[in-house]
Amino acid sequence: MKTEPFKLKRRPTSHANRAHHGWPWRLFGLLLLLALPAWAQAKPTLIWLLRDLPPLTIFEGPKKGQGVIDQLMPMLIAGMPQYEHTLMRVNRARGLQMLHENPFACDPALLWNKERAQWVAYSIPAIRAVSNGLVVRQQDRAVLKPYLVDGEVDLSALLAGGDRKVGVVAERSYGEFLDNILHQAPSAALTAHYGNDALTNLLSMQRLGRLQVVLGYWPEIRYQAKQAQIAEDELEFYPIKGTGKYLSGYVACSDTTLGRQAISEINQLLRTLPHEHLNQLYAAWLNPERQADYLEEARLFFEQQATQ
Repeated sequence: MKTEPFKLKRRPTSHANRAHHGWPWRLFGLLLLLALPAWAQAKPTLIWLLRDLPPLTIFEGPKKGQGVIDQLMPMLIAGMPQYEHTLMRVNRARGLQMLHENPFACDPALLWNKERAQWVAYSIPAIRAVSNGLVVRQQDRAVLKPYLVDGEVDLSALLAGGDRKVGVVAERSYGEFLDNILHQAPSAALTAHYGNDALTNLLSMQRLGRLQVVLGYWPEIRYQAKQAQIAEDELEFYPIKGTGKYLSGYVACSDTTLGRQAISEINQLLRTLPHEHLNQLYAAWLNPERQADYLEEARLFFEQQATQ
């Protein structure tokens, strides 16, 4: 008699049983994900906030992309492969708002001041720049004569006099020393302009005789004046008493765990980057008689920083 081979009958598997037997595989997958090396996981995205600020960053025109910070950015990005990097063009107000609100954003060209230091993490100095000064038309030089002390303008006395308005870019920091003077000045002593073209508008007002004195960086003023077809020899630049010849620019990041970690890594890069190349780039924007002094001062400054 032919017999059928014995067959084991399988009981139907319930959804509960499948779930019970499936959880070890899900646990294994989770453990495998956690065990992946750092490079295989998603990188944090660092948002770089860039403002049109010649000669540091230049968005348009014949020197587009040739600013000092424009040249520094690829070095910083190459030295920080642990992050994804996104470049975002912003105006002054939007940039500060992003630093306030975004957990991982950095501005590569910000001045230090006490107010911002309460909510921004700053790097060590990244660049050296000439200090701000006052610009008048050649024909208006006499308006500053009563306030000159050894070739420098006593800005506090000028503002307190009340007979001359000084044009400033609204919401811009000019460095802690000048910011304090401006905050103490009578409001009627200042003409503030807002917007991306604020400095150009101030220079246009000056050219039309509606404003005699403008506060700013001489290299930036020279650049913007040229763009507005204002001849350089129409203008005269005066340093301000108490500012010193040069000031530092910093990288500033959101004051968050990610931002502070990035600043620590940026500081390591800034101690080893070729500052001589960046110094040469900046010096090219200065008057020939100022270039040698700037290069020597900047060289000594960054050599000392590298040893700290």
